[in-house]
Amino acid sequence: MGKAASRGVVSVMVLVVLIACGGPGRDPPPTVPATAIAAGSGHSVASRADGTVWAWGCNYDGQLGDGTTTHRLTPVHVTGLSDVTSITGGFIHSLAVRSDGTAWAWGSNSIGQLGDGTTTRRRTPVQVSGLSDVTSITAGAVHSLALLSDGTVWAWGENWFGQLGDGSTNDRLVPVQVSGLSDVTSITAGDRHSLALRPDGTAWAWGANGHGQIGDGSTTRRFTPVQVSGLTDVTSIAAGGHHTLALHSDGTAWAWGRNHSGQIGDGSTSSRFTPVQVSGLSDVTGIAGGLYHSLALRSDGTVWAWGQNETGQLGDGTTTDRLTPVQVRDLSNVTSIAAGWYHSLALRSDGTVWAWGYNEHGQLGDGTTTDRLTPVLVVGLMDGSP
Repeated sequence: MGKAASRGVVSVMVLVVLIACGGPGRDPPPTVPATAIAAGSGHSVASRADGTVWAWGCNYDGQLGDGTTTHRLTPVHVTGLSDVTSITGGFIHSLAVRSDGTAWAWGSNSIGQLGDGTTTRRRTPVQVSGLSDVTSITAGAVHSLALLSDGTVWAWGENWFGQLGDGSTNDRLVPVQVSGLSDVTSITAGDRHSLALRPDGTAWAWGANGHGQIGDGSTTRRFTPVQVSGLTDVTSIAAGGHHTLALHSDGTAWAWGRNHSGQIGDGSTSSRFTPVQVSGLSDVTGIAGGLYHSLALRSDGTVWAWGQNETGQLGDGTTTDRLTPVQVRDLSNVTSIAAGWYHSLALRSDGTVWAWGYNEHGQLGDGTTTDRLTPVLVVGLMDGSP
């Protein structure tokens, strides 16, 4: 065989090997970017551009929705859900809204927080009873809220502290309407308190108030909504365990409630019964609350954190609590943030999800159970399809 022929054979062989191994001549596997993130106490949830939902971390009560109670160190597909437009995570349950306006829930159901009329835990999603035209959803520890297209708010689950807002302390296995609220544009829930934002920029709150998390200047629990004192032009609200955050139209962040770890961000550890400004933050576009820590997203795509940091949930490379915001390290181009009880999540503009903090059950999604003091990539979330 001549040299030219030998080179031709070798070239063909190389091409065959490259094609077989996914090199030149073969399309790369498809990627599907994440579009939204949410966090529960020890699990994480993400929705993707294809309308599917994925979850990872703690799964004792089926809150990952994959039909098992096996903890997952990387994302798994939530069974039987498609066309999802909104997601949220509770203590040990999860919720989603589909494009047809129906709400779905899975995980722990000990006090009816799934809203299907039972107290049976569900390892895969079940439809929340009697709700239609749902636009968004949120979860507290063991209660849930839904916002309808008509601006009304509905709630179900535990109600001992009045967090369902129907004027009673009766737990509800199916949704009941929150009293006296209309024209609501946004909702959020803390451990056992709830909030709503109206189009006039006022924030309203109800439920547990032992640390001033309602923001009305008292520590009296409220069974129906009351207005948060001294705060107007609010564009976004978020709730931590026993504290609350608000974003003002001027780009400043405000907070109130429990502050033993500095989660209010005003440089002190004193609880606040009415809103105070978070120190040193401007151009804020997003906020999130964990159990005892808080996060903010700025317009430049950076993330800032403050409060408890025992497991690295502030992402600054230390385990030192912070009384004022510090920048999360090695993270840029962020478009959305979420906070679990002791871990944090960020969604970047390229559709990747990053996580840091506590990781005992794999809630960081990096394939390990190692706590992380700075962000790590959630692996496998964008790969292929279910």
